[in-house]
Amino acid sequence: MASRGSRSEKVKRIFQQFDSDKDGGLNREEMSALVVAVNPRVKFSDEQINAILDEVFKTYSEFINGDKGLTFDGLLRTYDDGAGDVDRDFDALGLDLDLTPDFADGGVTAALEEPSSSSMAEPKKKQRAVASPNQGIVFDDTWKIVDDLEILIKRLKMKQSKDGKSKGDNNSDVYSDAGWSRELGIASDISEKRVFWEESGHDYAVFVKELGTLRSRADGARSREEAFDGHMAIAKVLYENQLYKEALVSFKRACELQPTDVRPHFRAGNCLYVLGNHSEAKEEFLLALEAAESGGNQWSYLFPQIHVNLGIALEGEGMVISACEHYREAAILCPTHFRALKLLGSALFGVGEYKAAVKALEEAIFLKNDYADAHCDLASALHAMGDDDNAVKEFQKAIDLKPGHVDALYNLGGLYMDMGRYQRASEMYTRVLGVWPNHWRAQLNKAVSLLGAGESEEAKKALKEALKMTNRVELHDAIAHLKQIQKKRLRRNGGANGDEAFIIVEPSKFKTNGERTTPRQELANALDVRAFQRITRLIRCDVEILRKEMTENDAPVSYSVSGIPEKSIRKASLEGILYRLLNFLKPETFVGAVKAINQKVLSVLDESESGKVDLGMFFAVLAPICSGFPQMRKRAAFDALLWRPVNEEGSTLIKKTDATQYIKLLRAIYIPTHGMSEIVEIHGETDNASMVSFTEFLEMFDNPDRGFGIMSRLLKLEAGDRNRHGSHVCTVCRYPVIGSRFKEMKCYFSLCSQCYSEGKVPPTFNQEEYTFKEYDNEAEAMKDKCRWFTLHSKSSSIATPS
Repeated sequence: MASRGSRSEKVKRIFQQFDSDKDGGLNREEMSALVVAVNPRVKFSDEQINAILDEVFKTYSEFINGDKGLTFDGLLRTYDDGAGDVDRDFDALGLDLDLTPDFADGGVTAALEEPSSSSMAEPKKKQRAVASPNQGIVFDDTWKIVDDLEILIKRLKMKQSKDGKSKGDNNSDVYSDAGWSRELGIASDISEKRVFWEESGHDYAVFVKELGTLRSRADGARSREEAFDGHMAIAKVLYENQLYKEALVSFKRACELQPTDVRPHFRAGNCLYVLGNHSEAKEEFLLALEAAESGGNQWSYLFPQIHVNLGIALEGEGMVISACEHYREAAILCPTHFRALKLLGSALFGVGEYKAAVKALEEAIFLKNDYADAHCDLASALHAMGDDDNAVKEFQKAIDLKPGHVDALYNLGGLYMDMGRYQRASEMYTRVLGVWPNHWRAQLNKAVSLLGAGESEEAKKALKEALKMTNRVELHDAIAHLKQIQKKRLRRNGGANGDEAFIIVEPSKFKTNGERTTPRQELANALDVRAFQRITRLIRCDVEILRKEMTENDAPVSYSVSGIPEKSIRKASLEGILYRLLNFLKPETFVGAVKAINQKVLSVLDESESGKVDLGMFFAVLAPICSGFPQMRKRAAFDALLWRPVNEEGSTLIKKTDATQYIKLLRAIYIPTHGMSEIVEIHGETDNASMVSFTEFLEMFDNPDRGFGIMSRLLKLEAGDRNRHGSHVCTVCRYPVIGSRFKEMKCYFSLCSQCYSEGKVPPTFNQEEYTFKEYDNEAEAMKDKCRWFTLHSKSSSIATPS
C-alpha cells in the first residue's frame, strides 16, 4: 500500500521541526511555537495559548515525559483526536517528506492502540504499519491476506472500469461538510468522491466468492486475536475502497470475536451510516461508547470521536437535540475539536437556537479559520437573527475558501432574494448550476429571481429548464404562484396612478355582522395555531397516544427553583418522546417539527434555559392541538395536570394555582398578543388550598377572555380549511377562497381567511368602516342570497350582491 506510514511521517516531521533541543519531547515553549505556527491567521493572546497548552498537557498526561514535554506518540494522538488537521498543518509549515530508510521501513508505527496479548507472546514476529492513522496490524500473516485482497480489488476495479459499470458521484464533494471525521476514520474519508460498485454482475459475484476464501483464512488463524486482526484488516481495506457492505460483514465478524473491543463497533457504525442505516449505526456507536466506558483509560482518546459520530447518526434519524448533547460532550472532552464545535453549531441552528449556534460556530472558526463549512453555517445563523450584512460576509468567506461550495452559493442566493437583490440572487443560482447542473431547486429559484429582476422572458426559459429536470409538485405550486404574481402586477400597472394591490386597515375599522363571524384578531391567533399544527403534524397525533405515553412514562421527580415538585425531563429525552409520538414522519420533516416545538413551546416552558422541561405541563400544552374529539383533548390536558406531582396522587382534583398557571402558559404559547406577562402574575398567588374539578377546569379553559376560547375557532379551521367556495377568489390575493369566506356587506367584495386576519382590503373600496359576514361554505352564502332576494324582490333598483 503506497500510503502506509505517510501520515505518521508528516507528524514526525512536524515534531522534529519544533523539538528544538532534540530531547524527544515538546515542552510548553515548543508547543506554543507549534500552535502559533500552524494557525498563521489567528492572533492568540497569552491567556488563550496558556489555556490551550493546559488542556493539551492535562488531556495527554500519559504522553508527557517529565520536563521534556509531549512525546511524538502524544502529538500523534492529538491529531487522531481531531485537535488538528495533519495535512493542513504540514502544508502551512511548508514541510516536505524526507523518506529516510527508517521512515520507509515503517520504523514509526502509525498504530495508537496498545499491542494485543498475542503480539507480546511472539516478539520475534515482524510487525508492519497499516495505512490507517490509529489502527495497527499485529500479525505478519494478516499482511498476506491484505496483499491478496488488494489484488482482488484491483482486478474488480479494472473489470468494472472496462465495462463502464463502476460509477463515481462527481457532486459528492461540493456539499457542506457533514462533519464526518477523517481524523479517526479510515484513511480514505467518506467525503471523497463516492464510487458505486455494480453488485449484480458476474465479476462482483466472483469477487465476493474469493473474498469469502480470505475470510476463511482469517477465521482459520491460530488464535482468536489473530482472527480478529485479520477481519479488522480486511474490513479496513474494503472500507477504504468504498465496498461498504462487504466491509460491514467483516467488522461484524470482528465484533463477534472481541465484543468488548471499541474499534469494530466504531467502524461498523461508520459503515452503517454510509449505507444509510442510521438507526443501526446509532446502536453500534452506543455499543462502542459502552465498551469504551468499561475499558477504562485504554480507549479514553476515542471518546470525543465516538460522541461526534453518534451525534451524526442521531441527526440522520432526525434527533437533532440529542445530537447536540453528544457534540457538546465531545467539545468538553476535547476543547480543540473544531469539527465537534462546528457540528454543535449546525445542530443548534437546526433546532432554532440561533444565538448558541453563532457562539459555537465562531469557536470552531477561531480554532480553524479556513473552515468553509463553519463560515457557511455561521452565515445562515446570522441571517436567521436578522444580521444580513455580516451573513453576506460569512457566505462570501466560505465561497472564497471553497469556490464550488454549493450550500454557500445556494443560501447566499436565498439571502439576496430576501434582501430584494434579485439580480445578484440569479447570479448565485447560476453559479450553483455551474457546479451542479441538475440542481432543480436552484433552477427554479433562478426563475423566481429573474422574475423579481423584471426579466420575464429569461425567467420563462429558466422555468422550462426546471420542468425538464423534475416534475415534482413543488414546481407546479411555484408556477401557480408566479402566475398570481404576474396577475397582481398587471392589476397594479392597470390601476390609477400605480395603485397597490391592497391597503392594510387598522383593526378598529373591522366590524362583524352577527355572532358567528370571527373577529379579525381571534382568527389571526387561530390561524397561527393551525399553521403550528401543520408544521409539527401534531394534528395527526391522536390524543389517546399522548395519554398512553404519559401513563407509561416514569419520569423522575425533581424540584424547581421555587421548591415545587415536578416530573422534569431533559430536552434530549423529550425529543425521544416526540419521536415516538410522531413516528410517521420522515427524519427531515421530524427535524422541522422539533424546531417549531422548541421555538414555540419549549422556549416558554424552559424560560430559565436549564435544559429541562416539566413533562406534565408539556403534555398538557400539546393536548389541545392533537387530533381527537374536543372533550377528549381537554380531558387529556386535565389528566396531564393531575399526573404532575404537585397534585395529590389518586385525587380527581387539581390545585387551582396549577390550573391557572397552565391556562396562562397556554395563552403565552399560542396567543402571541399576550406573551409572557400573564405568567408572572401567577407567582404572586398564595392560595394553594383551593382545588378544581374537571367541570370547573372546563369553565376556565373555555373562557373567551381569560381562557383558551380560540379552540372553538381552531376546531372550525380543522374541519373546513379545505372547503372551496365555488369560483370565488379573494379580492386581494386573487387565490381561490378555501375555508371561510368573509364578505363585506356594503361593497360586496370577498376576502380569504388570511387576508381578513391581516386587515387587507382592495384600495378601490377605501371606507371609514368595514362590516364582514363569515360563510363556512357556499351553501350558507346561497341561503343568504335567497333571503336577500325575498326581502328586496319589490325593489329593482338595488344592486344584486355578489
